[in-house]
Amino acid sequence: MTALPLSPASADAPSTVLILGARGRLGLAATRAFAQAGWRVLAQVRPGAQRAALPAIPGVWWMPVAVTDTAALVAQAQGAQVVLHAMNPAYTHKAWRDEVPGLLEAAIAVTRKLRATLMLPGNVYNFGEGMPPVLREDTPQAATGLKGWMRVQLEQRLQAATQDGDLRAVVLRAGDFFGSGTGTWLDQAIAKDLPRGRVTWPGPLDMATPWAYLPDLARIFVRVAQERHRLAAFECLHFAGHHVTGQQWLHSFTAIAAEQGWLPQAGALRVGRLPWPLLRLAGVVAPTFAALAAMRYLWATPHRLDNTRLRALIGDEPHTGFDQAVRLALADLGLVTSQMPQAELA
Repeated sequence: MTALPLSPASADAPSTVLILGARGRLGLAATRAFAQAGWRVLAQVRPGAQRAALPAIPGVWWMPVAVTDTAALVAQAQGAQVVLHAMNPAYTHKAWRDEVPGLLEAAIAVTRKLRATLMLPGNVYNFGEGMPPVLREDTPQAATGLKGWMRVQLEQRLQAATQDGDLRAVVLRAGDFFGSGTGTWLDQAIAKDLPRGRVTWPGPLDMATPWAYLPDLARIFVRVAQERHRLAAFECLHFAGHHVTGQQWLHSFTAIAAEQGWLPQAGALRVGRLPWPLLRLAGVVAPTFAALAAMRYLWATPHRLDNTRLRALIGDEPHTGFDQAVRLALADLGLVTSQMPQAELA
């Protein structure tokens, strides 16, 4: 499985993006979005990735190269104007401490050699437990906890790396991911028992927080990449996505459950609460639970992302309606079909 060699860039050649971690949730969504927009996509995956496991997408060339092998990546990615850092380690404090800084350095190294623009997905961890209800790009960052502190340090490192003129970078901050596969709150906790008429909600049902439907966010990365020449050497932008409450999620789940015959005889979904104290206790022996428990404040603190600067750059966000996004996310998990009933489409 060898990457197709690139010819020298020309004025009429398609734009080219290198996606690091193209087999992950965001990476694969971005791979599809850039390809659909007519970009040439160089999709990096770990060496040894099986050809049969990699989807055949027109315009996409899979590159089984270690992300730390800068020379090999640069040799195969000549002409790439944009690099998307879509790599993520396991969701534990140890994995973040041990791997996250190195992954960013690897992304910086290849982007600098290509003299390209590095795009980094961000989140709200930077703002900490005392975050205000509206988060703007210039909102003071008062991170709490390891992941928050590391996020601040990563963005500071990225900004510093742009000072020599060989690298440009943009952070695109978003809320909780959903859609495009497994590994999110949706399948791991919230909706895992939906076919049995039950959902588990981690916080107050009337609390509104930001959510990023990944195919929409992926299209945002494409739109920002297309307008990168209008940005400063280092930029941060906020993606608003869906700002919704648990009640709004419950409303969508109820409609789908009724359609599927999953509602209990009482006619309403059973709503369980996430047992945070047990999660924290389990974290003593299960590092992933400890890392999740440290993020409890995100479910008890109302907040939203102000996207004024993003809209000034690209216009309105690509926006899949919330009910349809929920259905599509559940379809990605194999729970329902993607087609909405005609009554809902009317």
